[in-house]
Amino acid sequence: MFAIVGTLAFSFKAILIKLAYAWHSVDATTLLTLRMLYAAPFFAAMAWASRGGPPISGGDAGRLLWLGFIGYYLASYLDFLGLQYITAALERLVLYLYPTIVLILSAVLYGKPIRSREVLALALSYAGIVIVFWNDVRLSGDPGAIALGGGLVFVCAICHAIYMVSSAGIIGRLGSMRFIAWAMLVSTAFVLAQFVVLLPLSALAVPLRIHALMLAMAIVATVLPTWMMAEAIRRIGANHTSLVGSLGPVFTIGLGAMILGESVHLIQLAGAVLVLAGVLLVSLKPPPIAKAAQD
Repeated sequence: MFAIVGTLAFSFKAILIKLAYAWHSVDATTLLTLRMLYAAPFFAAMAWASRGGPPISGGDAGRLLWLGFIGYYLASYLDFLGLQYITAALERLVLYLYPTIVLILSAVLYGKPIRSREVLALALSYAGIVIVFWNDVRLSGDPGAIALGGGLVFVCAICHAIYMVSSAGIIGRLGSMRFIAWAMLVSTAFVLAQFVVLLPLSALAVPLRIHALMLAMAIVATVLPTWMMAEAIRRIGANHTSLVGSLGPVFTIGLGAMILGESVHLIQLAGAVLVLAGVLLVSLKPPPIAKAAQD
C-alpha cells in the first residue's frame, strides 16, 4: 500500500504543473521556487528528526551537494521546463526510461555487460517512446515543440539516472530519510539562488490558486511520496517497489485524461505498454534458471 499510494502521489506532479501553466502565465523557475519553499520546512524537520546518525564527513557533504544539484534541482527544473511543451502522459513515459539509462551508464562507467535480455528491454522501451512521440506529433502538429519538451525531459531522466548510480553508497552510510532530507535542502538552496539571480521577488505574487497547487505538490507529490516509497523499500525491497512503480505512467495517463482532458489513443497505449515492458525487463531480476543461462 505504501508503494501504490506513493506511486499515485508522485503521478500527480505533472498534472499539477500542467494545471498551473493552464491557469496562469507563470514560468518554470517561479513554480519550482514555490514548490521548494513549501516543501523545505518538512525536509528540515526530517533532517532534525534524523540528526542522531553518524556525523556527515567532508566527502559526504560534497556528494550531497552534487546529488542535490543534479538529482533534485537540475532534474526538476528540466522537468518543469519540458512540461511547457508536452503532455503529462508523454512526460511520465519519457521520465520512466531512467532505469534503461542506469543500465547504459553502468555499462559505460563500470564495464557491466549488457545481456541479451537487457538489449531486448532497451529495444522495447525506445520503440515504445518512438510510437508515443509519433502519436503526439501527429495530434499536435508542432514537432519542434514536442521534440524540445521531450528532449528536456529525457535529459531530466539522464540526470535522475546519474543520481541513482551515484547515490547508493552515501544512502547506505547516512540512511535513506536523512540523505533525502539533506539532498532536498541542498536543492532548495540551488533553486532559491536561481530565482534570486533571474527574477524579482514580485514574481512570487501569483494568484492564490497557484500557491495552492504548489503547496499541494510540495505535500502530496513531493514529501509524502518520498517518505512512502522509502518505507515501501524498507518493507518489501527495491525490486518489488519498482514493480509497483510501473503503475506510475498508467496513473499519469489516466489522471491526464480525467483532469487535463488529454486524449488517450490505442497507439499511445501500445507505446506505453512497450515502454513499461522494457523497463520491467531491466528492473526485475530474472528467475534463477534464466540468470544462469545468461551467465
